[in-house]
Amino acid sequence: MVGTRLKWDDYAVIWARLHGGFDPRLAAPTVRGWLRMAYQMGYLLGRLRVSPTAVTVVGVLLSVAVPVAVLRTPTGPIVGAGLVVLAAVADSVDGALAVVTGRTSRLGYVYDSLADRFGEGCWLVAFWLVGAPGILVVAAGALSWLHEYVRARAVSAGMKEIGTVTAGERPTRVSVALVGLLAAGVTGLIQPDLAAGTITVVSAVWILLAAFGLAQLLTVVRRSLV
Repeated sequence: MVGTRLKWDDYAVIWARLHGGFDPRLAAPTVRGWLRMAYQMGYLLGRLRVSPTAVTVVGVLLSVAVPVAVLRTPTGPIVGAGLVVLAAVADSVDGALAVVTGRTSRLGYVYDSLADRFGEGCWLVAFWLVGAPGILVVAAGALSWLHEYVRARAVSAGMKEIGTVTAGERPTRVSVALVGLLAAGVTGLIQPDLAAGTITVVSAVWILLAAFGLAQLLTVVRRSLV
């Protein structure tokens, strides 16, 4: 149900309240543009009476399709990269749709977080299928999960807002998955053996960013809760 259109400024205030106080109007131009795109699409889908849950389910299915795609054709990793983009769009739009339709809920927030972690797991499975060592894939997933777990526990312990925006946030993981699969696909077309090496390097980059982001977060958590 969407009556009078929720203006961008009003939407940004509600969005910030749901995301630890981070004001999207103050974000970098690319991030702000992405969030405004989600806002516009959310309003359109609200007019069409699409539910936020339906968009979340679509995002999960797109993520599940990523490891399937990498096995289908020589260009599978490139297709997988495109699916990662679409899944990321769905992940942004479902929250925007919930805001513009007034259907935000604590349960929906939990489901959305679960969908994010599950989707990232699917992308890392795709990394493994392309040729990344299993130990790197597990380490990348574990560090990313720990990042989100530490923040959730810190907030429940009394840390206000999100603490800090780290190098290991969800947008970083989306970017690494996108670039990694795209690079692996392109190099694989040049020389099939190069795909595994490329995705291995990208997996190591994921781990480094996740570890650095976790260290940043732990520093802020300690300062906030001591």
